[in-house]
Amino acid sequence: MSSSEIPELDAETVTVAVLAQMAYTPDTRLKEVMTAAVKHLHAFAREVNLTPAEWLKAVEFFTKVGQTCTPDRQEFILLSDTVGLSALVHFMHDKTALEDATHSSLLGPFFRENAPRFNAGDQIARDTSDGEVALWGRVTNTDGQPLSGAEIGIWQTASNGLYDIQEDPNPDNMDCRGIFTTDANGNYLIRTVKPVGYSIPMDGPVGALVRRQNRHGMRPAHIHMLINASGYRELVTALYIKGDPHLSDDTVFGTSGELVANVTDHDPECPLPNLPSSRFDFTLSRESEADRMLGRVGADPAAIAQA
Repeated sequence: MSSSEIPELDAETVTVAVLAQMAYTPDTRLKEVMTAAVKHLHAFAREVNLTPAEWLKAVEFFTKVGQTCTPDRQEFILLSDTVGLSALVHFMHDKTALEDATHSSLLGPFFRENAPRFNAGDQIARDTSDGEVALWGRVTNTDGQPLSGAEIGIWQTASNGLYDIQEDPNPDNMDCRGIFTTDANGNYLIRTVKPVGYSIPMDGPVGALVRRQNRHGMRPAHIHMLINASGYRELVTALYIKGDPHLSDDTVFGTSGELVANVTDHDPECPLPNLPSSRFDFTLSRESEADRMLGRVGADPAAIAQA
């Protein structure tokens, strides 16, 4: 090829050239996603007039995010959460359900596979010195029919505001997490401790970015739930404790008024009436063919590290 045949690219035509090289991507979804990503990334760089020094700072930042990821910590999920991308994907995901059911919330960076199984009413926390709380209710379909045998995965902070994975990465030493199964009437009963609000990990690159943005980095007290029933769409959600001061400014944008749970003292209808308790009923949508392919926003950090 002679020098006259070499295209002279500029700040506008380079985008066209990149898209032309990717035009024959055989995977149609990969082509769609990467075409849009390139268009928006190039438009972003032009909009802010991105300088070489700033671009290298971005490379350095993402390098540090990757280096911070371990089998016990997922800094990229934390980054996705703090810029609202995880929440956005969940909002769009909810719109694809066949039926209007309980809405989803963030899986977060502290989920673990293979949590221990418990019987109804068992306590999932080792340290209950600050008091116990009962969670109870029903899991039904959108017609109100109970879903027997539904599995409810639960994980939360201990009373000190930390997840077990932050204190002890050994998967044999799980705390404040477990799996329960609904009874013939769709009922569930979990004994736990009241979670507290906490700061996201601020010792890594994502925390440094949050501080530079003059953000508090706090999450309101919440309890994660992962609910599965045969023939129904998997529900990744969370219950947010009423009265927490950060319900309206969650640093990862996960809260929803629909998912706020009120803890009351001595509810006579609770199967454990002598404990403070919160009743919350979950509704699942029927599963579609597409649901099996959609996946979750987030995963066990160990599983991502091994991928």
